[in-house]
Amino acid sequence: MLPINRPILILAPHTDDGELGCGGTISRLGRLGCDIHYVAFCACDESLPPGLEPGTLRRELMEATRVLAIPPANVTVYDFPVRRLAVHRQEVLEILVKLNRSLDPQMVFCPAADDLHQDHSVVANEALRAFKTKTVLGYEMPWNNIQFLANFMFTLTEEDVEMKVAALSKYTSQAHRAYINARYLRAHAHSRGVSAGTEYAEAFTLYRAVY
Repeated sequence: MLPINRPILILAPHTDDGELGCGGTISRLGRLGCDIHYVAFCACDESLPPGLEPGTLRRELMEATRVLAIPPANVTVYDFPVRRLAVHRQEVLEILVKLNRSLDPQMVFCPAADDLHQDHSVVANEALRAFKTKTVLGYEMPWNNIQFLANFMFTLTEEDVEMKVAALSKYTSQAHRAYINARYLRAHAHSRGVSAGTEYAEAFTLYRAVY
């Protein structure tokens, strides 16, 4: 890899998306000493199982990003309503434009542009607008991607995969979801590793590379 000397920005439509899409890569980049920033747009109180307090997913996100060694000061969570980001598209774009100016990130991770979830596609498309002069990588959500162009791979170590699993284990409110399952997370990382000729990897769509 070429040297990374500016911040890395992770964009998550919802709490847990960043860890699901690129948790292993976050671990790897963190070990390299990169300055990683994480922005989630929805705190997702509407998606909590009955009986759980508002703010549960926000708390779980802070615990998960702490596992991945992202400083709390580098984690931002907005309160846009779930499945309504399209209504707030311009506000999302303005946040991203400000982030581009203030952080000047070297690399931006966002959902893939063809992700079927309406919130994911909004963040992806606005990210491509806001960061058109930056390296932008779309992360994979197999349950949302009918098609996915895996044209860029980050190879991972066993430690990176374990860190991803450990981070996602903090989302106890989401433990009922199949994609939080540790067996699935390891198997998918291994499958992508086979494609990359290594033990583990995460796949991305490279939309633009600027160095």
